[in-house]
Amino acid sequence: MHSVLYRLNTLITLAGFLLAVMCSLASFTDTFHVPSVTAHAEVLKVNRFRKQLTGNDEVSLTLNVSMNLRSTFTWNTKQVFVFVAAEYETAKNSLNQVSLWDHIIQDKGHAKLEAQITNKYPFIDQFGKSANTNMYSAKPYMWEAIFVVRRSNLFSTGILCPRQVKQLKTRW
Repeated sequence: MHSVLYRLNTLITLAGFLLAVMCSLASFTDTFHVPSVTAHAEVLKVNRFRKQLTGNDEVSLTLNVSMNLRSTFTWNTKQVFVFVAAEYETAKNSLNQVSLWDHIIQDKGHAKLEAQITNKYPFIDQFGKSANTNMYSAKPYMWEAIFVVRRSNLFSTGILCPRQVKQLKTRW
C-alpha cells in the first residue's frame, strides 16, 4: 500500500492541477469579451487663453464629457483609467498631444459619467504657436487595468473609444 505522505502528495498535486485548470478557463472566458464603449467629449468654452512670461501659450478649457464604460467591467476588471487628451497641429509638429483630465473608475456603479469638467492639467503649447493653429480636438481615451491570472501581475490593455468625437475648429 501507499504511505500517508504519498497519498497526501497525490491529493495536493491533483488539487493544484484542478485549480490551475479552473483559473485558465476563467481567464479564457474574459479573452473574447469586447466592450462596447460610448464616449463623447466636446469643448464648451475657453475659460482663459494667455501667453506666459516664457512665451508659451496656456489655455484653460471647460469640457462636456459623457461616457458609458459599464461594458468594460467584467469579473476580471479591477479598475478603469480614463483620460481626455487634446490633439493639435502646429507648423513645427504635425501632431501634438496633451493630457487634459484623467480619472480612475473603481467599480461598475461609477462607470457612467456625464459631467462638465475643467482641464485638470495645464494645456500649454511650448512654442507659443497655438494662436496659428486652426484645429483642436478633445478625445477621450480609456485604459483598463486587468489582473491576469496567467501572468500574476497587473496587465493593462488599451481601448480607444470607437466614436470620433466632435472637434473644435477655431482660431484663438
